[in-house]
Amino acid sequence: QVQLVESMGGSVQPGGSLTLSCVASGFTFWEEPMNWYRQAPGKERELVANISHTGHSTNFADSVKGRFAVARDNAKNRLYLQMSSLKPEDTAMYYCNVVYRGHNYWGRGTQVTVSS
Repeated sequence: QVQLVESMGGSVQPGGSLTLSCVASGFTFWEEPMNWYRQAPGKERELVANISHTGHSTNFADSVKGRFAVARDNAKNRLYLQMSSLKPEDTAMYYCNVVYRGHNYWGRGTQVTVSS
Protein backbone atom coordinates (compact mmCIF):
# COMPACT_ATOMS: atom_id res chain seq x y z
CA GLN A 1 0.00 0.00 0.00
CA VAL A 2 1.06 3.58 -0.57
CA GLN A 3 2.76 5.10 2.44
CA LEU A 4 4.17 8.57 2.91
CA VAL A 5 6.03 9.48 6.08
CA GLU A 6 7.13 13.04 6.74
CA SER A 7 9.80 14.03 9.23
CA MET A 8 12.24 16.75 10.32
CA GLY A 9 9.72 19.41 11.27
CA GLY A 10 10.37 21.47 14.37
CA SER A 11 10.41 24.88 16.00
CA VAL A 12 12.58 27.66 14.62
CA GLN A 13 12.91 31.38 15.01
CA PRO A 14 11.89 33.76 12.23
CA GLY A 15 14.57 33.85 9.57
CA GLY A 16 15.61 30.29 10.30
CA SER A 17 15.73 27.26 8.06
CA LEU A 18 14.42 23.70 8.06
CA THR A 19 14.51 20.85 5.58
CA LEU A 20 11.57 18.48 5.66
CA SER A 21 11.82 14.92 4.42
CA CYS A 22 9.23 12.47 3.12
CA VAL A 23 9.94 8.79 2.51
CA ALA A 24 7.61 7.02 0.11
CA SER A 25 6.77 3.38 -0.43
CA GLY A 26 4.18 1.19 -2.10
CA PHE A 27 4.27 2.79 -5.52
CA THR A 28 6.69 3.65 -8.32
CA PHE A 29 7.98 6.84 -6.75
CA TRP A 30 10.30 7.69 -9.64
CA GLU A 31 7.35 7.82 -12.05
CA GLU A 32 5.11 10.21 -10.11
CA PRO A 33 5.06 13.96 -9.55
CA MET A 34 5.03 14.78 -5.85
CA ASN A 35 3.55 17.60 -3.80
CA TRP A 36 4.03 19.37 -0.50
CA TYR A 37 0.97 20.88 1.16
CA ARG A 38 0.52 22.69 4.43
CA GLN A 39 -2.39 23.48 6.71
CA ALA A 40 -2.39 26.11 9.41
CA PRO A 41 -4.95 26.03 12.25
CA GLY A 42 -8.31 27.28 11.03
CA LYS A 43 -7.18 27.47 7.42
CA GLU A 44 -7.60 25.38 4.29
CA ARG A 45 -4.88 23.01 3.23
CA GLU A 46 -2.79 24.72 0.55
CA LEU A 47 -0.35 23.52 -2.08
CA VAL A 48 3.15 24.74 -1.25
CA ALA A 49 5.26 23.11 -3.95
CA ASN A 50 5.31 20.36 -6.51
CA ILE A 51 8.01 18.59 -8.43
CA SER A 52 7.95 16.52 -11.60
CA HIS A 53 8.87 12.84 -11.56
CA THR A 54 12.37 13.63 -12.86
CA GLY A 55 12.85 16.57 -10.53
CA HIS A 56 13.53 18.85 -13.47
CA SER A 57 10.38 20.93 -13.06
CA THR A 58 9.15 22.60 -9.88
CA ASN A 59 6.39 25.01 -8.94
CA PHE A 60 5.77 27.02 -5.79
CA ALA A 61 3.02 28.97 -4.12
CA ASP A 62 3.58 32.71 -4.40
CA SER A 63 3.87 32.94 -0.62
CA VAL A 64 7.02 30.77 -0.58
CA LYS A 65 8.71 31.60 -3.88
CA GLY A 66 12.35 32.48 -3.44
CA ARG A 67 12.41 31.01 0.08
CA PHE A 68 11.54 27.33 -0.41
CA ALA A 69 13.04 24.70 -2.66
CA VAL A 70 11.84 21.18 -3.41
CA ALA A 71 13.98 18.24 -4.36
CA ARG A 72 13.77 14.48 -4.68
CA ASP A 73 16.07 11.48 -4.61
CA ASN A 74 14.47 8.81 -6.75
CA ALA A 75 17.11 6.26 -5.75
CA LYS A 76 16.04 6.62 -2.12
CA ASN A 77 12.29 7.26 -2.64
CA ARG A 78 12.68 10.53 -0.77
CA LEU A 79 11.16 13.96 -1.22
CA TYR A 80 12.52 17.10 0.45
CA LEU A 81 11.28 20.60 1.17
CA GLN A 82 14.06 23.06 1.92
CA MET A 83 12.68 26.08 3.75
CA SER A 84 14.65 29.23 4.49
CA SER A 85 13.88 32.76 5.68
CA LEU A 86 10.99 31.26 7.60
CA LYS A 87 8.20 33.54 8.78
CA PRO A 88 5.61 33.09 11.53
CA GLU A 89 2.98 32.67 8.80
CA ASP A 90 4.79 29.53 7.62
CA THR A 91 3.66 27.84 10.84
CA ALA A 92 1.59 24.82 9.80
CA MET A 93 1.42 21.08 9.52
CA TYR A 94 3.26 20.07 6.35
CA TYR A 95 2.12 17.09 4.30
CA CYS A 96 3.65 15.02 1.54
CA ASN A 97 1.16 14.08 -1.20
CA VAL A 98 0.90 11.95 -4.30
CA VAL A 99 -1.97 11.31 -6.66
CA TYR A 100 -1.47 7.72 -7.73
CA ARG A 101 -3.82 5.80 -10.00
CA GLY A 102 -6.52 8.38 -9.39
CA HIS A 103 -6.29 8.30 -5.60
CA ASN A 104 -4.99 11.02 -3.31
CA TYR A 105 -2.51 9.83 -0.69
CA TRP A 106 -1.26 11.78 2.30
CA GLY A 107 1.23 11.31 5.07
CA ARG A 108 0.42 12.17 8.68
CA GLY A 109 2.33 15.42 8.44
CA THR A 110 5.15 17.09 10.30
CA GLN A 111 4.67 20.26 12.35
CA VAL A 112 6.63 23.42 11.60
CA THR A 113 6.40 26.26 14.11
CA VAL A 114 8.08 29.61 13.47
CA SER A 115 8.13 31.79 16.53
CA SER A 116 10.43 34.06 18.48
